[in-house]
Amino acid sequence: MFLNLYRQSTGHHSVMRILPRTSLARSQRTALPARQRGSALIIGVFVITVMFLLASALINIVEDGDTGLTQEVWGTRAFAAANSGADAALAKLFPLNGNAGACLASDVWTPPDVTGFHACSVTLTCTAYAVDTVTQYRISSKAVCESGETRVSRQVEVEARG
Repeated sequence: MFLNLYRQSTGHHSVMRILPRTSLARSQRTALPARQRGSALIIGVFVITVMFLLASALINIVEDGDTGLTQEVWGTRAFAAANSGADAALAKLFPLNGNAGACLASDVWTPPDVTGFHACSVTLTCTAYAVDTVTQYRISSKAVCESGETRVSRQVEVEARG
């Protein structure tokens, strides 16, 4: 038989009495935890679900950031390749020895095999037209750089007169 202790205060003295446990007291005590069973489980599942959603959102943000950075790097490479292609076309059109070069309607410039230009191709077009007595040239340089699923294109136009 289990006993309950309780303290009763009478003036100056405190008296401790031992009372037998009744079936009513026991049923009240066990009813409270029984009603609470499962609430911690529900809270735990809710917390795990929220943490999972936060983790998946964070993963998506990181992946988007990586994709944006990759696009930016490849775009910079393509822009540099297009500028270099336009420079190469101008060097053919106006060589240092002073002889007149040819303006080719369509040409392909192969970038040097260096770190910044790998996986890039450059297409050049040149158009000559006369303005009064001066010949003007419009050179268009289009670079395409690609790697796997990433494909970036940049175009530069240059006008010169000779």
